[in-house]
Amino acid sequence: MSEVIAGVEIPDTALVREATELVREAASPLLFDHSRRVFLWGALRGREQGLDYDPELLYVAAMFHDLGLTEKFRRTDQRFEIDGADEARRFLHAHGITGESADRVWTGIVLHTTPEIPLHMSAEVALVTRGVELDVLGIGYDVVSDEQRAAVVAAHPRPDFKNGILAAFTEGIEDRPETTFGNIKADVLAHFVPGFVRGDFVERIKDSDWPE
Repeated sequence: MSEVIAGVEIPDTALVREATELVREAASPLLFDHSRRVFLWGALRGREQGLDYDPELLYVAAMFHDLGLTEKFRRTDQRFEIDGADEARRFLHAHGITGESADRVWTGIVLHTTPEIPLHMSAEVALVTRGVELDVLGIGYDVVSDEQRAAVVAAHPRPDFKNGILAAFTEGIEDRPETTFGNIKADVLAHFVPGFVRGDFVERIKDSDWPE
């Protein structure tokens, strides 16, 4: 029987069950619950906006979106978003989902920390960002009802979430500070890593090899 939270049905498929277990095993409870909430918020925002989306693809994108912060899947040579996106695409390919469908999931994960642009793309891409923005930044908080919020948080609690997610971000990216150039995660390291120096776009232009 499918699980229903705040009126949102969790797809009852082998793909979804395997994705759930993979993330449950790799991620902390904080990241697991956050990822499930991202799916639920995204689904609720999609319903509110009348968007037609693939629930399985949205679920995988939401569940894998922070996988690059985990010890098992994080690398040190690229942005953490790419870590999760690459693993999601490998996972989907192993289940026979390739081409444009897998690319939508990859793109949704890669762009989930890039403001505005994902909202103009396919429904799955947009809704991953909608879910992340609601859970982390509170954007769209009043668009969902008090009852919906209560049901989602009852199923996936968020004790001290603000401090916890900031700690997870810091731990997941502090050994690859150069990957934060030009993106919002530089703010995290600036707050929590002593000695971090933010990359400066203007200075990089001025210091490039071009003579003028």
